[in-house]
Amino acid sequence: MYEVFMDALSDTVRMMPFLLVIYIGIELVEYKFGNKIITMVQKAGVAGPAVGALAGSLPQCGISVVATALYSQRLATIGTLLAVYLATSDEAIPIILSQPDRAGLILPLLFTKIFVALIAGYTIDLFSKKANKSTLAHIEAYARGEDDAHHNHSIVTDKEACCGHSTSASAKKFNPKEIFLHPVIHTAKIFVFIFTISFLISAAVFLMGEEAFGKLFSGHTFLQPFMAALVGLIPNCAASVAITELYLKGAITYGSLIAGLCASAGLGILVLFREEKEKKEIFKVLGLLLGISILVGSVIQYIGKP
Repeated sequence: MYEVFMDALSDTVRMMPFLLVIYIGIELVEYKFGNKIITMVQKAGVAGPAVGALAGSLPQCGISVVATALYSQRLATIGTLLAVYLATSDEAIPIILSQPDRAGLILPLLFTKIFVALIAGYTIDLFSKKANKSTLAHIEAYARGEDDAHHNHSIVTDKEACCGHSTSASAKKFNPKEIFLHPVIHTAKIFVFIFTISFLISAAVFLMGEEAFGKLFSGHTFLQPFMAALVGLIPNCAASVAITELYLKGAITYGSLIAGLCASAGLGILVLFREEKEKKEIFKVLGLLLGISILVGSVIQYIGKP
């Protein structure tokens, strides 16, 4: 068991320099373009699902939080919110990029999730025309600067994402704390998650044997997308870490990976519970997110791994 521990530790430590560089790069992108991305989503209107799908696919920690805050203030349609959620991969992209030999997975993963987000987002908005009418009017008034003076939308950029990280881009002043300290803290946090999950998987293989461990998952492949989607709904980056690591180690199928990551909206789910005043809307959003994730994952699993 000591060797299992050391192997998991060694594998995780080798990933950390890559992860730190990737997270610093993400911070620099947010610093330069974060406010522009928020504004694009905020003023997208009927084009919201397309903008949301593209914005959600970018590996940044705050987009699902911002999209949820916009939706709660009716500055984004439900289709836009679902497009962001479905396209968001939380920690999956950085983790895959930190393993150069698995980088070929990135494009199929991104294309699959963006395609799902686009189709689902526009379909949901198509069936929500009546409910979206007032939202689209509100967005148009806001874009023209004619919004109600009593509406305060500053809350959108005041939200915090992971590790106390602000979703507001530091566009006016370079902030070393945001650019460098947050990636260091976040890398340390992800290190703990990856090491823990890697050790548990390796320990299970060691104790059960590789063949028995493989049968444990392959014997229930039809349930995998459902279980992965439920895990993905957990509003913590550990969920996407676990799903990604399980796939990279061959424990779950590609369909299950997609189901789990489509449902993985991160802290956006917590913000939805906290900010959405119409509680039935919360369960409507969660039901759609879970249902679409399971459906897409199951279809991909039935068709077969790409």
